[in-house]
Amino acid sequence: MTTAIPFRKMNGLGNDFLVLDARAGSPRLAPEEIARLADRKTGIGFDQMITIERSPAGADAFMRIHNADGGEVSACGNATRCIGWVLMKEKDAPAVTIETRAGLLFASDAGEPEMVTVDMGEPRLKWDEIPLAEPFADTRAIELQIGPIDAPILHSPSCVSMGNPHAIFWVDDVEAYDLETIGPMLENHPIFPERANISLAHVTGPSSLTLKVWERGAGLTRACGTGACAAAVAAHRTRRTGRRVTVTLPGGDLLIDWRESDGHVMMTGPIETEFTGTIDRATLTFTRDDAVRGAAE
Repeated sequence: MTTAIPFRKMNGLGNDFLVLDARAGSPRLAPEEIARLADRKTGIGFDQMITIERSPAGADAFMRIHNADGGEVSACGNATRCIGWVLMKEKDAPAVTIETRAGLLFASDAGEPEMVTVDMGEPRLKWDEIPLAEPFADTRAIELQIGPIDAPILHSPSCVSMGNPHAIFWVDDVEAYDLETIGPMLENHPIFPERANISLAHVTGPSSLTLKVWERGAGLTRACGTGACAAAVAAHRTRRTGRRVTVTLPGGDLLIDWRESDGHVMMTGPIETEFTGTIDRATLTFTRDDAVRGAAE
């Protein structure tokens, strides 16, 4: 007998997710199966697969995150908003707690339809917390460049961890660089022992910046919640902006507030449910509830 796995397809500013609920028990998918389903030509297509599980810590749920390549990671800000919204609707509650490998996160109703605020906790700023492969006394600008020594294409990124490592390069135009080519090289640079998310950031005002992100294990994305948080933190640390910043990504805007009172990073933005359906565990074919069919073959 084949096992049908219910799913929902969601996104936060176009950063899209396959969401599975495993709290009542659900077959685990292998990395290669996740990668097949993530394929945008032959599968469902998504940036990350999110599995909702029971929380060992007693939170409302545990959120497990796999990138499109099947590798498991610790944090995803846009997905946290989506799962927060699912749990709040389910519990008819204004706020919920979500356990992740990066720690306990708190999601709350932002006061507008399908808008969610997530307390992403404190950023990690020390070189061995990010982590980097060698000591840097100041992670606001580390010694890293790509291109000729006397005329580098990119250099001196700010580094921050929001539960996952980020390197932010400050540029005058985020579209002036081929991030699809540069991103994989920098993601896998030896200075990043756990690989890194690579961002291009351009400050447009004292409370605004534009951002383009290459996500490790996923590639170019329309939005990256932890990337937006990391960039906002780095912008304030380098005295480019204040603590409250609107980050404009290809998929839209996120409001990031690095609170002075407790050092926590608050992220507010929209979520969307695209459709629901089921996956045939044996064949990895899937059926949408609106009867549109597809296959990961």
